[in-house]
Amino acid sequence: MSEVRAALVGACGRMGQMIVRRIMATEGITVAAAFDLLNVGKDVGEVAGIGKIDVPVSDPAELGPVLRESGTEVLLDFTVAAATAANAPVAAAAGVNLIIGTTGLSAEQKAAIVDSVTRNNVAAVVSSNYSIGVGAFFKLCRDAARYLGPDYDVEIVEAHHNQKKDAPSGTALTAADIVREELGGKEYVYGRSGVCPRGKEIGIHSIRGGDIVGDHTVMFIGNSERIEVRHQAHSREVFVGGAVMAAQWVVRQKKGVVYEMSDVLAG
Repeated sequence: MSEVRAALVGACGRMGQMIVRRIMATEGITVAAAFDLLNVGKDVGEVAGIGKIDVPVSDPAELGPVLRESGTEVLLDFTVAAATAANAPVAAAAGVNLIIGTTGLSAEQKAAIVDSVTRNNVAAVVSSNYSIGVGAFFKLCRDAARYLGPDYDVEIVEAHHNQKKDAPSGTALTAADIVREELGGKEYVYGRSGVCPRGKEIGIHSIRGGDIVGDHTVMFIGNSERIEVRHQAHSREVFVGGAVMAAQWVVRQKKGVVYEMSDVLAG
């Protein structure tokens, strides 16, 4: 079986460099192209600290042509919403499958990405979190909501590093969506201040500080007891491993479909 040819947007950032290193250390996949506004023309392997791999960093403005010329099969994008919204349709039009881990995408941006995937008959995985452990976390949240029912109040607390741009996190929102799907009739309240009696709601609270990689806690609070489902990421490596797994998986899947990380984990 030939190696999967992967490309990255934001390849010179912290997450991008980690993905480059992981791909080059993983059997069955290789880096075919790399894109960033920084270090254009430099070898991305040298930028990532693993030595020359003969893949230059290209300007994102050249995304379409470079993807075609390099024979890229899948593009990984863990950048920011505006960049992802612009890059995904270009990659899809080039016949390239997508792995999108960008959070903070608007409903309109998500819809445009889905449309580009279906129109160009490529496959995509779009997920707020690529950690394998978070897949288990989401399942536990669903099971708890189903078992405990609507009589338990639900509060979600998430914490991330002080450079994270969007709040609440995509993972917290996914957890909230899962709980609401099970319980129904729940609105979201983001933090509280002033007079704010509790109603039929899911409270979502964001903490930003230092170098926290990612903490998520979903609390189911009843009379005289509290159940907490919690996931803590100690390193971004947990996201990198899942993203590379998804990149190898998505190229073999039915085209014209947008998948979630739960599909990847299900095999």
